[in-house]
Amino acid sequence: MRTVAMCLSFLQAPRCRINNLTGSWWKSFHSISRKGGNPSSFKLHGSNTHHELKGGHSRRWVRQTSTTKAEKGTLRSNTINIRHEISDTTVSSSTKVDIIHKPDTSKYERIQHCDVQEKIAESRDPLKLITVIVFDIETTGFSRENERIIEIALQDLLGGEMSTFQTLINPERYIPNPHIHGISTPMVNRPGVPRMKELIPILLQYVKSRQKPGGQVLWIAHNARSFDVPFLVKEFSRCSFEIPSDWLFVDSLALAREWLKSGGPNLPSKVSLQALREYYGIPLAGSAHRAMSDVHSLSLILQRLTFDLKLPISGLVERSFRASDLNTLKKKKNSS
Repeated sequence: MRTVAMCLSFLQAPRCRINNLTGSWWKSFHSISRKGGNPSSFKLHGSNTHHELKGGHSRRWVRQTSTTKAEKGTLRSNTINIRHEISDTTVSSSTKVDIIHKPDTSKYERIQHCDVQEKIAESRDPLKLITVIVFDIETTGFSRENERIIEIALQDLLGGEMSTFQTLINPERYIPNPHIHGISTPMVNRPGVPRMKELIPILLQYVKSRQKPGGQVLWIAHNARSFDVPFLVKEFSRCSFEIPSDWLFVDSLALAREWLKSGGPNLPSKVSLQALREYYGIPLAGSAHRAMSDVHSLSLILQRLTFDLKLPISGLVERSFRASDLNTLKKKKNSS
């Protein structure tokens, strides 16, 4: 039986402090202008603990430990090979995960989603109900039907130990676009790099370990609705898994477009991740178009973007969608 264990390492990225999102967190940003303030340091209300991404050592689950050669230089992965097994056990591809296969329940889930939104809006402490995770994927191409995910990275904005997760994924095929992300076929087609069907149980268990008891997980990605989430749904389905019903998704690209529509002076003309990073003066950590580098950028962009929108955690939940919503939308398009 082939088993998959994760490696433990230290995250090296520009110094910043990530605490909690709350209903009034933006009030502390009165000293930060749209382009002012320290671009690499910020604080969110709701936590008495500060979590450093550089300078301190914030540990993460990481799979990639080799030196990777990109088109314009070399990125050295600064990892420490300390093997650490989730929940003190090795998770194998046969690990049982509580996934219930069921008929179409989209109408019930929409009602449930509304109940969740109302519950969070009424809560005095939304962070007892929500785990906020920023994530990104890299793929072999743009078609969710024909292409595969080859890297995933995510970061729990609560911070603390094991608050980030990163791994390459073996797509069991040739990678035609290494010039985009610097990930080549030899990098993933080797022992120790999990296939998607081996990774999903580990990913589910990791997210469960970060989830609040009885709470929801709020996943945030740039272009999540059109790219990241459909790819994730397709990969889960291909491996006979379902996206958990307590996972909600937010598209930060839609937030950026909402911000531009609000008007105001000196707004950026584009809403790509790179354009927003440059507008807010956020330095690039690592290579662009690698999953963890993009996650780091989006985590900092999200802080500033939600400040500009005056958007509390309940506002993010109101703008969220479920994976099943994508299927419902697809069925409506096909029927029309």
